[in-house]
Formats: sequence, structure tokens, C-alpha cells
Amino acid sequence: MPRIKTIFQNTQGESLAGALELPEGAIKAYALFAHCFTCSKENLAATRIAQALAAQGIAVLRFDFTGLGSSQGDFSNTNFSSNLQDLQAAAHYLAQHHTAPALLIGHSLGGAAALAAARDLPSVKAVVTINAPATAAHVKHLFADSYRELQGRQAVQVTLAGRSFTITRQFIDDLEQYNSVVHLQTLRKALLIFHSPMDTTVSIDEAARIYSSARHPKSFVSLDHADHLLTDPADARYVADMLCAWVNRYLDVAPLPHHSDAPVESGTVVVRELDKKFTREIVTPQHRLISDEPIKLGGSDLGPNPYELLLAALGSCTSMTLRMYANHKQLDLHDIRVTLHHNKVHADDCTDCDNETALIDVITRDIRLVGNLNPQQRARLLEIANQCPVHRTLYNKIRIETTVS
Repeated sequence: MPRIKTIFQNTQGESLAGALELPEGAIKAYALFAHCFTCSKENLAATRIAQALAAQGIAVLRFDFTGLGSSQGDFSNTNFSSNLQDLQAAAHYLAQHHTAPALLIGHSLGGAAALAAARDLPSVKAVVTINAPATAAHVKHLFADSYRELQGRQAVQVTLAGRSFTITRQFIDDLEQYNSVVHLQTLRKALLIFHSPMDTTVSIDEAARIYSSARHPKSFVSLDHADHLLTDPADARYVADMLCAWVNRYLDVAPLPHHSDAPVESGTVVVRELDKKFTREIVTPQHRLISDEPIKLGGSDLGPNPYELLLAALGSCTSMTLRMYANHKQLDLHDIRVTLHHNKVHADDCTDCDNETALIDVITRDIRLVGNLNPQQRARLLEIANQCPVHRTLYNKIRIETTVS
């Protein structure tokens, strides 16, 4: 499935690194995934769940919070409040470049962040937590010894999951601000809670706090025998499968019809939208590919642009025609490589060459032939290249008849 690297800015102007998992076909909705505390977007659970959701038509953006993974910033200067701001920035990126997220997913402390950020994101219709605490203040127990040290110091070193981090007093103080479940009572979003009774990092009692505080619609799914980080791939797949079955009830964004639902007739090509920007699905009777524009032009760069597809049609037809001729004539032709370039230039014989609009399209085609060929054979192959069907179509006068339905 397509995956694109994303870069967007937080409120401090620092670059946050993300990965957008996209379905191969129609997109039902976009989701935003908040990873666990001190983890990254490459966390196995985040990656597996995002990929599984993409396979079922939900595009998922997972990203590194400030100071973690590939994102800029200093972790010691971050706190839970900055995590919420990062989530807002990620949602804004999706809204600006794709479609605003309809689903928030949070793992561990990322779940607490998703719950806190959801009410400020009007596009979000559903929230999912995985082994998450009810409030951010719950993680203070991880710093019990460090908390006492911070009474007389501004910063201390802590070891979490085998890695060393610097935390400051402001980090702990910020957690104190998120020690209430009032925001859960006014969430007004569909809520699904996953939690393992075997979780030794975040007690399942936290899931009970979330469930009892939130209003309906709300659901709970027990992750029997799973650990906190969902290190077993089967647990991550289970979460994704259950999540998709549940969330379809609450997403009012209908998926675009897939080509398997409406067969394409022989000799026909259908182009459908995959987003409200430039990403397009190209469907033939037996195949499907993606067309797009570069990111600098507002696209997602998930596939070749229309002119590249035009060059590809000419290049592939040229190569096929040459190979068919060489095989028929039993020529010693080992390899064919066709390189093409498109440009617009002033016509040499135009009468209005000073006018910038007096341009013609020029396609340059370089054909590299590798083999034991004499000059006469090479010259004949050049003539054959100009006889390829696509070349003849482009060279002829073309009439395009368009209707609107």
C-alpha cells in the first residue's frame, strides 16, 4: 500500500515527521494516530494498526511528537500540553493537504492525548484508545523517585523503556493540569476503548474510569493476553479489525465505489478521485494505478503526473513495438531503453513567436539499443519506433469528444 513521508510544523515552527498510510483503492476516511509515551511513529503497534486500517480503506497519519523519533525539538522542553498542540498541527496538516481526520486513535498516553484533543477537533467523529490512562496525570507514577528529586532541581535524567530522557519540573507540573475527567463527560464523540487485563503499565482500572466518565455511544473491548505495547502482531491486527467494524457505524463519509463493484468494459479507462486534491485512481478492466501531482504543486506525489503517464504510454509502446519487430526478424537485440522528456518551446516557423502563448509541445525520445546490430538494422529500428501505435496516435490529428453526465 502507498506510504508517503510527511513534514509539517508545530506551533514553535519545528518540523514534525510523519508517515501517511494510504489504501490502494478508495479512501473511506482519514485517521490520526497518537503513539505511546516516549515511543515514535515507528512503534510496532502503531505501524501494524495503521497498515491494517489502510488495507480496509482508512488512511492513517502517524507522526513523531516533538523531540521524539525523526521530529525536531528537545524532549525536555515538551509536556502533555505540547503533545495536544502537536495533534492539532497534525490535524491541520491533514485538513490542508488531504481531508480533516474523522477518527482519532491513541495508544497509552497518546490515548489520553486523543481524548483531550478530540473536543477541539470538530471533524473528529470517533475516538479510540488502546491501553490508555484516563488522564495524563496517571503517568506521574513513572517518575515517583524523580519527582522527589525535582523538588530541589530543575531537571533530572530518567530511564524509560531502556532509554534515557531528561524531564523538567514544568513537565511534571503540566501533568497536574490534566488530572480531571470532566472533558470525558463532554466529549460528544463515539468512543471505543481497548484495554488488556494483563497490562502492567496502565491498569485496566483506567479503562473503567474512561468508560464510566464518558457518555454514550461508547464501547469496550478486552484485549485478552495482550501486553501494553501489543508486541504480538495478532493483537494489533485484532485491534484494527475490531476498530474498522465498529467505526463504520459512525463515519458518514461514504467510500468511493471500487472498480470491482462496477466492472470497466474492455477498451475503457475510468479515472476516479481518491481525495479532494490531485490523487486519482486510474482503473482499466484488469488493472489499477495512481496518478498525482508533486507535493510542491499541492499533490501528495503518490504516483506519476498526467504528462508522465503520457510519456509512459509512448515509451512503453515504443519499446514493445521494437521488441516485437526484433523478435520477428531474429535480430541480436539484448536490451531496449527509452528515455522521454516533455517540454513546450516556441515554434520555429510560427508567425507570432514573440507571443508567449505561441508554444508547441515537444517530446524528446532517446532510444538506447544494446546488441550486435549493424547501422542498417539500427536505422530500420528507428523507422519502426516511429510506427508504434501510440506514436502514430500522437502524431495524427486527434479529435476528443467530451460529454458531461
